[in-house]
Amino acid sequence: MLDVGDSAPEFELPDQNGDTVSLSEFRGQRVVLYFYPRANTEGCTTEACGFRDNWAAYEDRDVAVLGVSDDEVADLKAFEEDHDLPHTLLSDEYGEVATLYDSYGEKQMFGNTFDGVFRNTYVIDEDGTVAFAYEGVSPDGHAEEILSDLDG
Repeated sequence: MLDVGDSAPEFELPDQNGDTVSLSEFRGQRVVLYFYPRANTEGCTTEACGFRDNWAAYEDRDVAVLGVSDDEVADLKAFEEDHDLPHTLLSDEYGEVATLYDSYGEKQMFGNTFDGVFRNTYVIDEDGTVAFAYEGVSPDGHAEEILSDLDG
């Protein structure tokens, strides 16, 4: 995990619409950068919908929300549409950005070993510095936890 106070690594990734998004676009604004394993799975849907359900609170605080997975752009578009997600979803198909954020690596499930995205979140401040870091988060209530920390 990156530590609080570290500079957030710069990146460019395609969003759910195929448009390129870079972290530098959000300079001057706080950013929630959350990494999740797979679009339209139970935990990832719970997490994404938590941001959706608290969207007004994030907008009121001028906080951008960016979700990152190794899903293809088309899968992210379907995820956005299926759950009416208001925030940006980014496709990191090869885990390159997730690796920069210590959020990609070997996982095991059902006796299989594979590389995948870890459920970690960073809050990046207006200057591009990590303000909060959450490792192995629980999807349920995570959006509210971040809002509480932002208001702390």
